[in-house]
Amino acid sequence: MLLGHSRAGALISRAAELAPDSIRMLVYLCAYLLPDGQSVAEEARRDADSLLVPNMVPVQRGLTCRIRDEALREAFYGECSDEDFEFARERLAPEPLRALAAPVHVSAERFGRVPRAYIETARDRAITLAAQRRMQSALPCAPVFTLDTDHSPFLSQPEALARILISI
Repeated sequence: MLLGHSRAGALISRAAELAPDSIRMLVYLCAYLLPDGQSVAEEARRDADSLLVPNMVPVQRGLTCRIRDEALREAFYGECSDEDFEFARERLAPEPLRALAAPVHVSAERFGRVPRAYIETARDRAITLAAQRRMQSALPCAPVFTLDTDHSPFLSQPEALARILISI
């Protein structure tokens, strides 16, 4: 079983394409679930209410990016305690832009045969609930769970997230 959070949704999809017989289930945690040929950056730009794209700042001569400090809490950690926010903020690192722009390559014959579950986050400002549901509409998942929280349920609602993962 592979779980992908946020951008890692694209990574687990690709892993399923490469080794579908080795994976029993893919779990998308407020994650990018992309059809063949689409990139994280393309889907992020489609999500008009997301705080990601308007707050993205290039770093290291445009090789990486980060989210503006003043948008971090609202984008990723809106329901988290101050302590958890500081813990997470101290561990953030710039993301490689090339990976965000790379299209995902998956097929119905390989990736498509691996069962998928999705855990939505209803108060997510990074990947909005509307975007999460749009992606699920294109590539259905079952089961689907909804947590009334932000983009970081492993910090804001760890017990509820653990119960869902155990049930899967």
